[in-house]
Amino acid sequence: MIPRPEPIRQIEASFQIHPVTALLGPRQCGKTTLALFIAEQEPTTIFDLENPIDIQRLSAPMQALKDLSGLVIIDEVQRKPELFELLRVLVDRSGRNARFLLLGSASPYLVKGVSESLAGRIGFVDLAGFQLWEVGVQHLDRLWIRGGLPKSFLADSESDSTQWREGFIRTFLERDIPQLGITIAAETLRRFWTMVAHYHGQVWNAAEFARALGTAENTARRYLDILTGAYMVRVLPPWFENLKKRQVKAPKIYIRDSGLFHSLLQVSTLADLRGHPKIGASWEGFALEHIIRVFRTRDAYFWATHAGAELDLMVTIAGKRHGFEFKYTDAPGRKRSMHIAIEDLGLEHLWVIYPGDQKYALDSKITAIPLEEILQLAQTGLMT
Repeated sequence: MIPRPEPIRQIEASFQIHPVTALLGPRQCGKTTLALFIAEQEPTTIFDLENPIDIQRLSAPMQALKDLSGLVIIDEVQRKPELFELLRVLVDRSGRNARFLLLGSASPYLVKGVSESLAGRIGFVDLAGFQLWEVGVQHLDRLWIRGGLPKSFLADSESDSTQWREGFIRTFLERDIPQLGITIAAETLRRFWTMVAHYHGQVWNAAEFARALGTAENTARRYLDILTGAYMVRVLPPWFENLKKRQVKAPKIYIRDSGLFHSLLQVSTLADLRGHPKIGASWEGFALEHIIRVFRTRDAYFWATHAGAELDLMVTIAGKRHGFEFKYTDAPGRKRSMHIAIEDLGLEHLWVIYPGDQKYALDSKITAIPLEEILQLAQTGLMT
């Protein structure tokens, strides 16, 4: 098992405040493995809602749960949303002896009842696939091409990894989506997902997707919401303010896991990727996910004007705005657009993330930095 101390710390911190913690993330990202590791530390009762025996054990949920103590883990909880109301009753009892760790592969807004039923009683911890600081910088290329889903990253060969991801995509479309009560033909949703891959890193245009699919714009938006809610797609909102400039007000879209992105494009090896026109977009999405994860921020945006000025990512940390550009090049330089972004947005600093190994200044407020140094950057408070 590759150690993952940071999400464990977040879970423990959540339990200091809430009787219920939800560990959320895409299928096969390591939630169950992490929960079982935590379970080794204290008396634990586990229910797996993909196991018919455990489903039967919870056929009378009040009787099954009311007298439990210690840690109670319920895996794939989105398959039984009626449990959320019952958990509210259980955790509100005086003298309760149990705390509940819920594992789910669907965002709360796709699972009716979780936010309303457990408001004020539940904390949320997000888990993605492996990150660079977990697997080591020596495995950067492997992590980039295969993605962070553990079975893909740890596969014995590139072909095994590719085959596993293709099976994952098929299972997700044919089994996981229907289990959420969503009735969309698997082939239709796969076609849409593949289109998103080709638009990875670009501005979302519902009308264009709708025309390509031969459907309504609302239907295209619904498909996007489904993939976003299942942690397959990231929708990065635009930042706009009164700058007396025409600014882009539609979001950008990304496939969150780089390995799944490559599979949807039928890219199997690093050599294939290096010859592919989407290599720059691939690096942008891969690095962007690491930035968002390391700063654990939901306050993340991109910025663009219709005149051509743009910024790939802006995050606000401790009240200060920091910008990030992602360049797949050996030696990135400064561009006029960077200075416009610094001036118009009032950035504290702009960081250019590239796949090299040297940190160097491009300007007093612009620094090129390897992706591997992002964790150190965060730990030192974004000091230059």
